[in-house]
Amino acid sequence: MEPKIKDLCDRVRQTSYYIHVYHGHGHLEKVYENALAHRLRKLGLKAEQQREIDVFDEDGTPIGHYFADILVEDILILELKAVKKLAPEHTAQILGYLKSAKLEHGLLINFGSYQFEIRKFARSQSPR
Repeated sequence: MEPKIKDLCDRVRQTSYYIHVYHGHGHLEKVYENALAHRLRKLGLKAEQQREIDVFDEDGTPIGHYFADILVEDILILELKAVKKLAPEHTAQILGYLKSAKLEHGLLINFGSYQFEIRKFARSQSPR
């Protein structure tokens, strides 16, 4: 993992953990989204909430879009959850987002459980 993305992931991970400690696990996802975007911006990072991301077909044709919870520095998708436990469909969701948007890095963050959960995902952009 290149140094910039590693540092970025570390900063998001630590900030998310502090939010989980401070706010606990009982709020709606939007509260955590607002808190995380706010704190990342205070760190001087570009953090765009509900950023429209173009979705491409395998030949590069744009076929639609979705809204990322937070896009950090134009390279890291943050998919936030406020659920008791992360499920396989949450993993499938972020992997699908990364693939269709042709982005390489994402974090799946769950603020809804007693224990803080965060998972890093990376995909190769090279053709198979």
